[in-house]
This record gives sequence, structure tokens and C-alpha cells, in this order.
Amino acid sequence: MMRTVKLLLVAQLIASTSALAPPNNQQNQPRQQQTEISRRDALITSTTVATILLNGAMEAKAAETIDMDAINAARAKGPTSVGELIGGATGAGSTTSNDNREKVDMDKINAARSKAGNPITARSKMIVPNSDPGPLMGIRGGNKGKSVVKIPRVGYSLYKTPAEQAEKATSVALRSGILHIDVGTLYGSNGEVAKSLQKYLNIGISGLGLAKEEKPELLERLDAAYSAGSDKSVSTVSSGAPNSIAPAPDGSVGRRGRREQLFVSHKISNAEQSTDPVKVRRAVKNTIKELGCTYLDMVSIHSPLTDSERRLETYKTLLNLRDSGFVKTVGVCNYGLAALKEIAAADLELPAVNQLELSPFNAHKEIVDWCSSYGIAVSCGAWSRLSSADGPTEGWEAVSKIAAAKGMTKAQVLVRWSLQKGYICVPRSAAKAKVEKVAIAENSYGGVNQEAAYVLSKEEMDTLDSLDVGYKAGKLGRIDGWDASDIQGPDWDPTDFV
Repeated sequence: MMRTVKLLLVAQLIASTSALAPPNNQQNQPRQQQTEISRRDALITSTTVATILLNGAMEAKAAETIDMDAINAARAKGPTSVGELIGGATGAGSTTSNDNREKVDMDKINAARSKAGNPITARSKMIVPNSDPGPLMGIRGGNKGKSVVKIPRVGYSLYKTPAEQAEKATSVALRSGILHIDVGTLYGSNGEVAKSLQKYLNIGISGLGLAKEEKPELLERLDAAYSAGSDKSVSTVSSGAPNSIAPAPDGSVGRRGRREQLFVSHKISNAEQSTDPVKVRRAVKNTIKELGCTYLDMVSIHSPLTDSERRLETYKTLLNLRDSGFVKTVGVCNYGLAALKEIAAADLELPAVNQLELSPFNAHKEIVDWCSSYGIAVSCGAWSRLSSADGPTEGWEAVSKIAAAKGMTKAQVLVRWSLQKGYICVPRSAAKAKVEKVAIAENSYGGVNQEAAYVLSKEEMDTLDSLDVGYKAGKLGRIDGWDASDIQGPDWDPTDFV
């Protein structure tokens, strides 16, 4: 009973924390609706929560038995909220007697937990479809992959963005509320991206200088996307959406706080893959220095188009960099089943994320299902040329009809589709013309949550899912992690390389 009361107190403290929203009196801060919390209140609340949890953990350690009947009943019921979980598992209404309690061999349980990192051990489903997904997803990371890393579900990719536009594009993304920046060695723009990141980290949104460079009507569009994302974040997280984690509080948190909220994802090129760990470490550390970010949130192998020895040695080195604190988590891009199983066969931890060219026209169902079963999140790479003359014409017309009916752009429909499927996505756009800058905001988390009507119905999702024709990268003409010379005809795809 005492543990129930303490857990309820934790839930109340968390709820009260997210309810704190003092007025925003800072200059140069156009967003009046963002939720803020003072550092003092955050520290008080977090300290109280930590004390309660610590006391609860000490009591749990002292207990000799566990009520397995109540736990199994709660598992079978599948609670949908923290309150329901507390009531179902340990609530006052439980009628399980002490005589029915089953003793548990904790040594066996801890041994099983330590084996959880084994790459051939299936996990609970990682990819959870949801019509109202939260802003963040929890993925594996930290030392030995035993921590949870928060990754924003919608990011911005610098794929195909000209280097001279990269600084402006990154600034527009940040002002639109996008905190997941997807960069890569092959994109050739890290130096320009760094200029925007440093302005943001040192000063904040006002330091980006957009107020002096852009017209008020564009800034209003960017700020509207930011506000919509902030409002949706609060409401969605409080509803207990699956795989969502409450974002860190905004406000006067300084450079460190802004860096903690930022998620910088970097891809190392095929040329940087090496059997020499020193070369891989040097490449990653040079990128950290170039971006000025202290550490990288995720580093991924850009493609499997090398050889087994280089792929595996590079991957091992990235895991070591993660365990050393230079990287928070490790991913791969364009990996098919054979390349993923190669990692498993080497008895290495599986990646936290696999980024694919994923759309209704190329669903990669077998790869997605395997990733979901083994705790790997799936990210949709930046879409390009889907609407071109070489794109899937009939399918694109179906997307256009849905977009027109809902007052959305076609790109927004694709972002909503990926979110509701349970994926991460990193759409792209250049930043030269106003329409391109607006597109960055439209395709942000806030941009696709500005209207309730943007939620895709089951019928609309079914229509989009029916468009899968296995549209390969070769036919699409996509070059993202390889050269044109690597493409061997229209049926070629990097996921088939290994």
C-alpha cells in the first residue's frame, strides 16, 4: 500500500511539473505559448521524485517475495496509463493473498536481464502504430546500450541541401521547433550547419538572426509550427502515448540545457569505414570538433556498400565510442536483413535505429518487421523524386487526393503516414526560396499537428499502405550513401547488397 501511495505521489509531481507555465517575459522570444518551468522548480521536483523512487527501490530490495499473480494479471490486462498500472498491479482492490505469492530467483532474473543485449534475443515490438504519436521516442543507448535515449520523431535532413544554404536551412528548422538534425560526411555541409548550431547553443532562438534576415510573415509561419509542436507535445505526452517521453522543459536552461534537447545524428561515409579503429575514432572525433557539439547523439554507418570486415570493425568501434561517451547511440542506414543478421552473427549488439528509404511505395515490410521484433527503431530517410516523372505516378495521385481532401501538402501526408506507422522521419528541403523555407516548417512535428484534421484515418492509412510496389532505389534514382556507379539497374537497392 505504501508503494502505491509513493507511486501516486510521483505521478502527481510529474503532472504538476508539466503544468507549470510561467509567462514568457524574455525579449526576442516570439513564441508565447511554449511551456516553461524554472530551473529551481525543476530541481525541487526532480529531487523529490528521486527521493521517493530511491526509498521505493530500497523497500523493494528488502522484500523477499513478489506477488506474481497480480503482476501477471496486470500484464494480461495491458494497462494504458500509469494510474491504471498502479491500480491494477498494487491497488487496494487486490485480493491476492500472501499465501499465493511466488518466490522469485533474482539471480536467474538478473542473468536473463544481462542476456537481453544478446542480438539474437527477440524483444517486445519496437514499432508501435499510433494515430496520435508523441514528439519523442525512446531508443537504446548509453554505456552498453542500457540507457534510454530520447530521439525526436521528426527531424530535418541536410541530404541534397547545397552547402551555401545549409546554415539558413538549419536555422529555419530550429526556429520551427525541429531539434533533430540529420547530417553526414557525404552531405558536405557540416561546417555550415555548425554555424547555426553554435548560434543556437550559445544564445538560443534569438541568436539565429532570422528576425533581421526574413520577413515577418515567414517568421509567423515558423513560429506557428513551433507553438503547435509545443502544445501537442504537452497534450500527447500527458495522455500516455506509447513510446513517448516528456521533453525537457524549455526556458532559461542555458547552453547545456539546449544541447541536451538537441539531437545531432551523423552518418559516416563508406570511405571512413575501416578495419583500423583509430581511423574510425578520428573521423568521429573530427566531426564532433567540426560541429562543436561536445558529443554526437547518434552516429550511423551510411550504407553497407563496403565489405563484411570493414562494416563489422567500424560498427564495433562505434559501439566503443558510445561506451566511452563520445556518442550516445549507434545506428545504421540502408541495411537489409542480411547486413543486420551479419551484426547478430558476430554477437554484437544490434543498432538502435535503421534508416531506410521508406515510403508507401516501398514499405520494406520484411525488414521493418524484423527490426521491430529485435528492438530496432526504423527511420524514414529523406524523400526525393517521388513526385518526379520517374516516380510512382498512380500512387502519387492517391497521395495527392488525400492531401487535397485534408488541406495538406503531399509531403505532410508522407510525414503523417510515417509517424502513425510508428517510424522516425527526417524530411528535407532546401532553403533558398520562401516556399522551401515554409516547407521545412510544414513538415515539422508541429507542422503536421497544426490541425486536428491532419490525423489520417484508418481508411486513409489503408489506402497508403496499399500503394507498396517495392519501388527500388535504382528506379527512383536515389543516391544517398553511394555513387551513381554503384546502381546496377532499376531493381537495384542498397538493402539487397549484402
